[in-house]
Amino acid sequence: MKAIYSDVIQFRGSHFDFGYMQGDLLRGSLTIENREKQWRIRKPKFIIQEQEAKAAITAFAPGLWDELLGLQEALQWPMQQILQDFGGYRNEYGKSGCSTITGNGYLIRNYDYHPKTYEGRYTLFQPTDGGNAMIGPSQRVTGRMDGMNEHGLAIGYNFMHRKQPGDGFICNAIGRILLESCHDAADAVHMLKELPHRHSFSYIVFDRKGDSFVVEATPRRVHVREANRCTNHFEVLESENRKVLDDSFERMDAICQQYHPDMSAKQAFHLLNDTDKGVFSDQYRNWSGTIHTAAYFPEEQKTWFALGGNKEPVEIDFGNWLQGNDLSIDRLHGDVDTTLGFVHMDENVR
Repeated sequence: MKAIYSDVIQFRGSHFDFGYMQGDLLRGSLTIENREKQWRIRKPKFIIQEQEAKAAITAFAPGLWDELLGLQEALQWPMQQILQDFGGYRNEYGKSGCSTITGNGYLIRNYDYHPKTYEGRYTLFQPTDGGNAMIGPSQRVTGRMDGMNEHGLAIGYNFMHRKQPGDGFICNAIGRILLESCHDAADAVHMLKELPHRHSFSYIVFDRKGDSFVVEATPRRVHVREANRCTNHFEVLESENRKVLDDSFERMDAICQQYHPDMSAKQAFHLLNDTDKGVFSDQYRNWSGTIHTAAYFPEEQKTWFALGGNKEPVEIDFGNWLQGNDLSIDRLHGDVDTTLGFVHMDENVR
């Protein structure tokens, strides 16, 4: 087993200052060092036009552009490089897994991906210059792979495929924009219909009213359905599915066989997090190993988080934090059954 961690980052202030603080933390870090090495051997399959990216970002989440400017100021990088690493517009993406369920007052999801992409940052941000406060693990610094905002909107996403990409936002940027700009599930559904999508993902949105939707999104079409579970295949846009979906169907079958409407949050959490239930994945070398399990409780304004499997989650009172009370923890710990390197912890992760 490999011991891993996520740093807890708490910030109240403007988007620019938040970006600057994060850039200051990243300067000289293993995350930056490894990413620079990765770009030396990986040729981008996209182009970035700064003004187009700026127009797209500011149309949906203007504060995010200010955060990128803060990162640029701290790191002293050209904006082209900032957008390539942190902008979330027109980026390529690898395959991944993920499983998500919603139930009586909760959204719970497994984040399944390759360790070399995991940044180990669990972030709480309360902006003072507009936009929603939010909590959740970050991806590519400014993005969010799952999370919840101050209004009780909780979100997660599941990979489908990266065939025929379009000009648009990648998944973690979309996750951030939804949390930044939307109040409830209906808002999020509307925005997912308006956003340009680079790749094909399902987005799961859930709010304190109990509304739960799965939005099947591709660069070509978007379909919305009421649902409370999702793995890695489209159920309506079937023509968009990958050819090999055995693992996704197996995890969905495991969820369907064990989930019931009266299942408690703790039971649902262990359905996803326990390694013997058929949902947790150890396929780290195949880009689909479970790294964390996260739970969000919109009405209570609380979250649970665990790194690795067979864990009892750490509970975080987001509502209390919103009242100005900082968390006493600065790092979350766990372990995963892999020898692969993590970008924020290990040298020469490529």
